[in-house]
Amino acid sequence: MNVTSTRGGVAELPLADALVGATAPDGGLFVPATFPPENARNPRGPTLADSALAVLAPFFAEDRLSDVLPAMVAEAFNFPAPLVPLRNRHDFVLELFHGPTAAFKDFGARFLAACIRRLHPHGGGLRTVLVATSGDTGGAVAAAFHRMSGVRVVLLYPDGRVSPRQAHQLGAFADNVTALRVAGSFDDCQAMVKAAFADPELAPLQLTSANSISLGRLLPQLAYHAHAAWSSGEMLNLIVPTGNLGNAVAAVWARELGAPIGDIVLATNANRTLAEFFEGGAYRGRPSVTTLANAMDVGDPSNFERLSWTYSDPAVLRRRVRARLVSDEHISRTIQQGERRHGQVFCPHTAAGVWVLEQIRGSSGARTGTWAVAATAHPAKFEGIVEPLVGHPVEVPPALAALLDRPSHAEPLAADASALRRWLLDHA
Repeated sequence: MNVTSTRGGVAELPLADALVGATAPDGGLFVPATFPPENARNPRGPTLADSALAVLAPFFAEDRLSDVLPAMVAEAFNFPAPLVPLRNRHDFVLELFHGPTAAFKDFGARFLAACIRRLHPHGGGLRTVLVATSGDTGGAVAAAFHRMSGVRVVLLYPDGRVSPRQAHQLGAFADNVTALRVAGSFDDCQAMVKAAFADPELAPLQLTSANSISLGRLLPQLAYHAHAAWSSGEMLNLIVPTGNLGNAVAAVWARELGAPIGDIVLATNANRTLAEFFEGGAYRGRPSVTTLANAMDVGDPSNFERLSWTYSDPAVLRRRVRARLVSDEHISRTIQQGERRHGQVFCPHTAAGVWVLEQIRGSSGARTGTWAVAATAHPAKFEGIVEPLVGHPVEVPPALAALLDRPSHAEPLAADASALRRWLLDHA
């Protein structure tokens, strides 16, 4: 399968070529030149890896990675994404946090690493994987690429705007991974990374994106949405907590491939960009605001461009996808009441999705069908928020505990594209 740009300004190129880059040459995002026909109506096997192979195979058809796709899937999808019933037994959470860094980003990061491992030749010089993170992406990418030969990872995160455990995790890898704590917001980090990819002076560094603007990060995320729908045995409606819209686009594309997914509702926080658009307003990016759900603190989500490419008519987009804004008060209350109402402790992002579920179930005429909330991260990553609300410690998963036992270090960096350029050239 070939890919092109959301903006239509570049010739088609093979998928493998797009996986090692970032944005398209015209500044757009890579998308399929022709979307694969519906192939996901029926499950192809019992495991998540089976589902991933079935969903991804059409995208990699006739690509130079097609023969090694089964091996790459086996490397990336070697932990579960269970569909766990809530206490009422009618609804579920899709637990996506059982990977090495306890966040859904582990699936996409590990798959992208498997691709780069095969696409970057031995003796091909040093490739730099450059990442802006609002918390979880950076840790997942660091874990996936840690100690990979010929690759270094540079993480940018907003200083003071990720949880303490997220910050520790980002700085805990060392070796070929460097964390830079930026004196600004996630939007600043994202703008700096985009500027670096557009800077011809940095071309010799062979920059590769591992944010959700990377098609290699986004495509594998289709798999667990499709697998969950197949596992439910019926049409499954999804609630997706979202910031930069990568996971949301993955759910939409899985449905476009024919997976039995019904309604898709986005849970957003006090960053109003998406909620206002889906309420009928014009799309208007703006500076992000800080909330309890920090990974969703995005004021101008990059993947809105892919969502608009998928449904070019805004009226159709608003019919096919909905969004609900969730306040910090709603998030706090949902965490506080989660064990009593649902039998689970939720991270702030998952709590945003659960609050939306509760509103859907409580509204007139919307009580039918089966719903699942994408549980995006383990609550132990946000102990400073979660534990005071639930009144007891949250057990830390073993893989996360091992990272927290390591020393951690991050270098300070100004929120300025020229500062990042100097740092990259000085450390070339």
